Amino acid sequence: MFKPRKRAQVQKEFWVVAERLPKASPSRFYELLNRTLEEMDFARQVRELCAPAYADVARGGRPGIDPVVYFKMLMIGFFEGIESERQIAARCEDSLSLRGFLGYALDEATPDHSSMSIIRQRLGSDCFARVFALVLATLQRHGLLKGRHLGIDSSVIEANASLRSLSERNTEEGYWDYVQRLAREAGLETSDGAELRSFDRKRAGKKMSNEQWKNRHDPEAKIGKTKAGATAMVYLPEHTVDLQTGAIVQAQVLAGDHRDSEDLSGRVIEAVVNVQEALGTTDPEAVPETLTADKGYFSLEEVGRLQELSVKPVISDPHQAQRRFDKLSSAQRQTLARVQRSVSSKYGKKLLRKRGQHIERSFAHVLDAGGMRRATLRGLENLNKRHQIAAACYNLSQLLRRLYGVGTPKQWRAYLRLLLVPQVHLITNGWQSLVRRIRNVLPLLLCNFLTAGPRPQIVVLQQPVRRV
Repeated sequence: MFKPRKRAQVQKEFWVVAERLPKASPSRFYELLNRTLEEMDFARQVRELCAPAYADVARGGRPGIDPVVYFKMLMIGFFEGIESERQIAARCEDSLSLRGFLGYALDEATPDHSSMSIIRQRLGSDCFARVFALVLATLQRHGLLKGRHLGIDSSVIEANASLRSLSERNTEEGYWDYVQRLAREAGLETSDGAELRSFDRKRAGKKMSNEQWKNRHDPEAKIGKTKAGATAMVYLPEHTVDLQTGAIVQAQVLAGDHRDSEDLSGRVIEAVVNVQEALGTTDPEAVPETLTADKGYFSLEEVGRLQELSVKPVISDPHQAQRRFDKLSSAQRQTLARVQRSVSSKYGKKLLRKRGQHIERSFAHVLDAGGMRRATLRGLENLNKRHQIAAACYNLSQLLRRLYGVGTPKQWRAYLRLLLVPQVHLITNGWQSLVRRIRNVLPLLLCNFLTAGPRPQIVVLQQPVRRV
């Protein structure tokens, strides 16, 4: 027996008392983040940085979305591990806690993902770089930036582009049209996708070259290897990190076919400028003592330029065993000797261990936990904007960890679990012991209360002790 469901229209109330609505208040972690941003005067400085990109109020028109809200939404994307701007906008609309963090009441509409795209296009790359520098200067005031020993490394980002959308650079011929033409020339007349893929996989002389092919939807993406070893369209994010504190001092996204050693000294100079601005010094002699990197960054010319800048490179020479020292000049031999001494020394080995510790941790937080491993934007400019703010959020998490002991919402929940679980176990075990005692004594109490006769003999059964 069941009652059929009948769809009936019911007149709802025309209004709801405001006190009955749930309150949009941030969670404890976002309260701490808001407090930190207020202490560093984040809102005022960001509005001043972004003011040139907005029209004057006197011209009229609909006011734009506060840029502080935009950067806070990007922070939410990092701390919640959300990849796309569309997902960030949907999450902010659904969550009362995030509404409270952004400053939106329940009856106010949060920014749409299209608004986030417009703001990103409106604000120039310099604005994002200055916001990153603002956070870096705050780290310096709290003792989280030293700038004496730097480390540099790169990773891989999967581009928002597919190998199926490749086209030939000169003729604009699609990749699978090209494969089908080669199959016809080889005597295979077919349009079946499986047969074409089998032919493409086995054909001789196959080469996926960035000089020959480009992606129609994202021309700046390059063919390369992902973290898992698969071939895909990729970009290369690069971090320069303070090896004493773990703070990111320079973050950028490079083309997928960019060699690590190419223009290394120029990128190091940019990182040094960031450190000097954060430290509040303009002394050109105030440069880092060392730069640590893996062997992929080794280049004899670049290493020589770094030594001319009074920066001691700690980079292994991958071609040391095959190098012909008799064909090198005296200056080049001295450069190689100094690098080898730095790598083989105790402090060099210590810096190499710190490089693996701090730089790999930054990639894990920004790319894997921060939702940046798979790109949802296209183009180097857009990816650099988003990545710089993600690196700034990583630095903010370092600051939160220094001030409050927690740097991410997940770490905050783990911290609460660590505090509460022992207390719950203590309460539970204590309650169970009390119940056992009451159960043993209750027959005696009832007997005394109901009868004046002789007391019955109470036998308390004890659990046998297990021998381990």
